[in-house]
Amino acid sequence: MLAAPSAWVMGLPPANLLAPWLKQQLGEDGPVELVAQRPVAGGCSHRAWQLKLADGRQWFLKGNGAEALPLLLAEAEGLRALARWARPPLLVPEPLGVGLLAGQALLLLPWLVLGGASGDGRASSDSWFGVGAGLAALHRDSAEAGASEDRFGWSRDNVIGSSPQINAWDTNWARFFVDCRLAPQLRWAAQQGRPQRGAQQLLELVPHWLGGHQVQPALVHGDLWSGNAALLAGGGGALVDPAVYWGDREVDLAMAQLFGGFPQAFFAGYDSSWPLEPGSQERVALYNLYHLLNHANLFGGSYGAQAQSSIDSLLSR
Repeated sequence: MLAAPSAWVMGLPPANLLAPWLKQQLGEDGPVELVAQRPVAGGCSHRAWQLKLADGRQWFLKGNGAEALPLLLAEAEGLRALARWARPPLLVPEPLGVGLLAGQALLLLPWLVLGGASGDGRASSDSWFGVGAGLAALHRDSAEAGASEDRFGWSRDNVIGSSPQINAWDTNWARFFVDCRLAPQLRWAAQQGRPQRGAQQLLELVPHWLGGHQVQPALVHGDLWSGNAALLAGGGGALVDPAVYWGDREVDLAMAQLFGGFPQAFFAGYDSSWPLEPGSQERVALYNLYHLLNHANLFGGSYGAQAQSSIDSLLSR
């Protein structure tokens, strides 16, 4: 299992070390002249920079302490997996390099020019429609390819945010969701002295709730909140920071509803390409409980109460 480091301290390696590393990762024959490094927002776990070369090319560099290398390796693996199935207008940036430099863990990605994510005009609506349709195509194409061999999980444990995410293979979706998603988070909550009331009863009922739901394993993003999706200036959109595994495609659409930020055009686009199965809305609260528990375990605050409220509501059905 991957263990998230308890704290990270990261500074950008000096240019005289970074330039040769870029040259190696990019497979350049000639010299690489790094002319600018600008800090940018990189999420709550890592630091990030925009790198600019003398020839005008730009890259996105994400970094952290050396102990965070397994997290960046897992992210790179997830991006490559999604990129295999992504088709325009949906883009998943493929990693250009990942490794250690001067005691720091680094992940090099293409620089994406974003635009229009918060607009409500026709162009923005059309782009979100395309992103939704693109996600549906990614789900459908990966599921139809049968690459998971009708199993749920992933080849190794990875992370959800900065939390370990267990991915043991299982041919039964309900059992996988109990053993690898809900149960670990509920145990973590109890170990922190914040047990959730009704946890055992909930776990016993999940196989009943999901027993009649026929699931074809699809490659899912796994952490699809609005901060991990954005529109691109040239049209279309991109997905980043995944927590991939083979699972029920509904988990991505459920999380897209959890914290808001996705416009209706996104869901309409998905539905136009591959409509969800009947009863999908009834499973949203159950699937999103995983993320509420994870947020409660990571950040505390009101998330624990939200998770408890969700459990109470599920048990009252």
